Amino acid sequence: MERKRYNVLPELYILLILTFTSIFDTSSANANQAETYIVNLESPNGIVFAKPEDQQSWYHSFLSSSGIGSNKKPSILHAYHNVFMGFAAKLSADQVKAMESIDGFVSARPERMYKLHTTHTPRFLGLHQNFGFWRGSNYGKGIIIGVLDTGITPGHPSFHDKGVPPPPRKWKGKCEVAGCNNKLIGARDFTNSSPLDKEGHGTHTSSTAAGNFVDGANVFGMAKGTAVGMAPLAHVAMYRVCDDFACSESNILAAMDAAIEEGVDVLSLSLGGASVPFYEDGIAVGAFSAIQKGIFVSCSAGNSGPFNSTLSNEAPWILTVGASTIDRNIRATVHLGNKALFNGESLFQPQDFPQNLLPLVYPGLTGGQQAAWCAKGSLINIDVKGKVVICDRGGGIARIEKGQTVKEAGGAAMILLNQVTDGVSTVADAHVLPASHVGYESGVSIKTYLISTPSPVATITFHGTVIGNKTAPEVASFSSRGPSMASPGIIKPDIIAPGVSVLAAWPVSVENSTHTKSTFNMISGTSMACPHLAGISALLKSEHPDWSPAAIKSAIMTSAGQVNLNGDPVEDERELPADIYAIGSGHVNPSKANDPGLIFDIKPDDYIPYLCGLGYTSKQVGIIVKKTVTCSEGIEEAELNYPSFAVTLGVGDGKAFERTVTNVGEANSNYTITSFSIPDGLFLGISTTELKFTELNQSLTYQTFFLRNRDFEVTTPYAEGYITWGFGKYSVRTPFSIKFV
Repeated sequence: MERKRYNVLPELYILLILTFTSIFDTSSANANQAETYIVNLESPNGIVFAKPEDQQSWYHSFLSSSGIGSNKKPSILHAYHNVFMGFAAKLSADQVKAMESIDGFVSARPERMYKLHTTHTPRFLGLHQNFGFWRGSNYGKGIIIGVLDTGITPGHPSFHDKGVPPPPRKWKGKCEVAGCNNKLIGARDFTNSSPLDKEGHGTHTSSTAAGNFVDGANVFGMAKGTAVGMAPLAHVAMYRVCDDFACSESNILAAMDAAIEEGVDVLSLSLGGASVPFYEDGIAVGAFSAIQKGIFVSCSAGNSGPFNSTLSNEAPWILTVGASTIDRNIRATVHLGNKALFNGESLFQPQDFPQNLLPLVYPGLTGGQQAAWCAKGSLINIDVKGKVVICDRGGGIARIEKGQTVKEAGGAAMILLNQVTDGVSTVADAHVLPASHVGYESGVSIKTYLISTPSPVATITFHGTVIGNKTAPEVASFSSRGPSMASPGIIKPDIIAPGVSVLAAWPVSVENSTHTKSTFNMISGTSMACPHLAGISALLKSEHPDWSPAAIKSAIMTSAGQVNLNGDPVEDERELPADIYAIGSGHVNPSKANDPGLIFDIKPDDYIPYLCGLGYTSKQVGIIVKKTVTCSEGIEEAELNYPSFAVTLGVGDGKAFERTVTNVGEANSNYTITSFSIPDGLFLGISTTELKFTELNQSLTYQTFFLRNRDFEVTTPYAEGYITWGFGKYSVRTPFSIKFV
């Protein structure tokens, strides 16, 4: 749809978006079959417990009354004191039923299971070691980042503590394993194992957020340079909640409960589940308790893109982070017999791979879909020995696993082809044999050549690290998209950040057939994007200790960028401009976020009428906000003082929404609307032509009017635009989406 773009507002209008999806089953168990339940309670008659032990004793009284049909009284798995009042326990449906009549019982539901959403990035984001925002924020000194993940690797070079001061006196955390220091100040396990990382995911995310400077980091000699996290002198506290890529809700809640108690400043969760109401989402409930204590929460958006409405972690008090590319590729070029060349990627770059053309084969032509995907065992009866093998991406089979299947069958190399939904998004993986991962259109051309000649041939040449891709950042194809299902009136994701081929710490040496080793690894996912924002928020919290979590979030969102290094709009995997439900407010710009000019602040209690407006009952809202509320009336979602709008309009509808901005830039400042974009068929109006401030921390309120033209025939269900307030060096952008009904 054609959009109108103006540099000034016409007077006429002044009056007027490594991973997996969540797998969980909340179906009722047999009456006497035990499963883990999350039990929410409220203090009877407003009683305040003097000691945590008294509260826990009261929790146990519910179990004493629930021993129906069992010779053994159930025991508490986790007792919660900060995220909400309640506990997790193994219970049968009959035992839960027996609890319901006890004074103080609110609700009980089976726990959900969540999944993980799994060097050059600081420079790509404009962070420089000896000047600018990094230096001004003291590299995050004194800030504690709590990471909920698969554990951590004490003693890894990324967690050395040179230059890191002792933790602040408020810190009350524990280290349950040897190797902690001033950098790694906490390591706790909630999985009945140990805090040590066996998967690698937690080590990687922790070092992305706050890894210290490590010179000479690389993987197989690629991407060589200084590995460093976003907040290199901040402290790290690891809370292990995941085991074998499964993360139980009861463990997550217990870890969030502990992190709040122990004194973290930022929480980073690179995990999530499918969309549910916020009162049934443990991460959303725990995150609300965190922001009530001034703790910033960054979460991954999910890896179920490019399909719409596939988001995790949609609550507006959470920063929801999508994934983008950076300007670095680890290039592997496919050469065909017709002399056509196609650039792809592979982290494994063997320099001794033969440059002579080899037979090219596509198992899918004769072996069916499983062979097309190079599924395990599918190539047994297909002659691939000594050949370059084409494998289609997909089928729920890991990219590296496809290469392993080819290698076991005797294949010489693999060309991994994107599906149409993957577009141009490629990943540099540590393949087990020579390989190149190419985009969809390149794959179509390669297959066209294959069937055009009786003797197709190909080879792969390796060119190492290539920096300077001007189309970066691009939205990764896997990055989950909006609109939000839990709250369609809030635009999600909020922001995008580097999440493709990110180099960071790894617990063990990575090794393949060349016997090359590295204690770093390069992986992709919104899991990698999330800790970038956790680290950046730590820098902002260090520089602005008086800012609330909502203020930090606003600064990140209103200062975000919408163009790539070429100066063109950020694109998605289709090489088309990415829409608002792919990029949210845009790509993070840390330095600009440090000095945003204006912020849209939200106090915890401001969310109550918003939650009531979602149609939640008073009891359901109480579960989230940890107190008794009465939902006498709610507000429309777009009325929340959020740094973006999502508005639904019928034919001829008009709606007005209030926004309050607080001046954190220059005391005497006069903001005017410097640019905006209005979709066809919409009239946009602002209640004032200027926002004139005379002091810092002064707040002003204005109204924005959206009116749908009843005579305009819409051809798409959604449209989008933006409003930008500007003054001097400041540019405060608020995007909006319109849903036509």
